[in-house]
Amino acid sequence: MDALPMFPLGSVLLPGELLPLQVFEPRYLEMVEDLTSSPDLRRFGVVLITRGHEVGGGDERTDIGTVARIVDYERVPGGRLLLGCVGEGRIRVRRWLPDNPYPRADVEPWPDEGTDYKPDSIDEVGTLVDELGGLLSRSAAVRGIPVPGFPRLDELPGEMGDRVYALAATLPLVAVDRLRLLSAPGPGERLTVLVEALGDVIAAVRFRLSE
Repeated sequence: MDALPMFPLGSVLLPGELLPLQVFEPRYLEMVEDLTSSPDLRRFGVVLITRGHEVGGGDERTDIGTVARIVDYERVPGGRLLLGCVGEGRIRVRRWLPDNPYPRADVEPWPDEGTDYKPDSIDEVGTLVDELGGLLSRSAAVRGIPVPGFPRLDELPGEMGDRVYALAATLPLVAVDRLRLLSAPGPGERLTVLVEALGDVIAAVRFRLSE
């Protein structure tokens, strides 16, 4: 893969996940203008900012990310652009290039390493998701807000690695856990990370309910 325009963010984009963006910085407006000049150029990389801010540059970034494809864009008042994007394949950054005029990097695709996973992990994830859904329903009832249901791994399409991404995209996971999922070599490791992350979320929700 050639040098790819990059958009460091304060969040982690997972493959298959939708990403709405509001673009207003001149460097990223220029990037989008370049990318939308041809239907074949509408892709950029998204990585997590580990230190610093999305605006202004000078940030520190991870070397693991996801290719985002622009599927829709709209100009709005104030010189801003609204983008609708979707995450595609996972990438690793081989080398960051100068941010001139916008961030770019030499990247390589990072497909899943193997397809093995423990079937018991699927049942464990399902049990934890059900527990989390019940806890969130109790919390929502107190505050009078609805809670969306979570899908089940065996109901989602695609290979297991992609199913874990799709489920994780619906869960209230923090950025560090989403990055751990993205950095897991294959579906087996990704399921293990998801079980650990769900345990942390459940513990946090239980603590809030006890207060």
